Amino acid sequence: MNGPIGLHGGGEYVAGDERFLDALLAAARDAARRRAAAGEPGDVVGHASKAPVAEVRVVILPTAAARGRPERAAEMGRVAFAERAAAIGEACVIEVAHVVDEASAQDPDHAERLRSADLIHLPGGDPDVIPTILCDSPALAALETAWRRGAVVAGASAGAMALAEWTWTPKGGNRALGLVRGLAVVPHYDDIRRTAWQQALDDLAPGGIGYLGLDEQTGVISEPGAGGVRSWRVAGPGAAWWFTRGSDEPLVGQDGDLLRLPA
Repeated sequence: MNGPIGLHGGGEYVAGDERFLDALLAAARDAARRRAAAGEPGDVVGHASKAPVAEVRVVILPTAAARGRPERAAEMGRVAFAERAAAIGEACVIEVAHVVDEASAQDPDHAERLRSADLIHLPGGDPDVIPTILCDSPALAALETAWRRGAVVAGASAGAMALAEWTWTPKGGNRALGLVRGLAVVPHYDDIRRTAWQQALDDLAPGGIGYLGLDEQTGVISEPGAGGVRSWRVAGPGAAWWFTRGSDEPLVGQDGDLLRLPA
C-alpha cells in the first residue's frame, strides 16, 4: 500500500509550521508501526513493562536546495523535526540523505537511508532540480520503495512541486516525479494569488492538470479512503485552494478540513 503524501506551501521548519510537522510525524508513526509489525530491522525503544515501539525514522532530502545551501536546509529540517518530536513525545531518529548531484543520487548509503525511512521530507529550493537529479536514480527507486511500503513522502514548496505530475520553472513546464497525478502545486499561494498566475500556468500546463494552491506553513496530507479514493486533510494556519483545470472558482479548505483531490 502506498503511503501518505504531504504537500506544503513553503515557509517550512520555522515558527508557525508546528501543525503540519506534527501531522507528518503522526502519519509517520503509523508507518513505523507497520514496519515493526512486518519484522523489518530497525531501532526499537521501550521498557520492560511495555511493548517495544519502533522509532520513527525521518530522512531529510535537501535536493531542491542543491544550487544553494543544502546543508543549511538539512540542518533546519533536522532541528525542526527533533523539536516537534520532543514536544509531542515521539521517539524519533533523524538522518539526512545528502543527494545534491548525479553522483550522490547513485550513492548506496543514501539509498539505504531512504529505503528504510518512515518519513522522507523534501524542503524547498529550485523546482527543476529534483526531477533532474533524481530521475532514474537509485535514490528515487529507494524513495519509491519506502513509499510503497507505507512511508510518508512529503515536500515543501519546490519539494511539493516535484512530487506532483507536473511542475514549472522560469524556462517552462517540466514533468515531475508523478507520485500525485492530475495536479500541479502552486506554493506560497498567499502571495501568488494576488497575481495573474493562472493564465500563465494554463499556457504552459498539459491538458487535464488542476492546480493546488497552498499558503505558506500550510499543506495537505493524503488519507486513504473507501475504494482506493484518497482525501487530503489540511493542516496549518492558512488554506489550501483546489482549482480544477480551467476553473476560476476554487474549493477551499482550512486546518482540519478534508479535500477530494487526485490520488
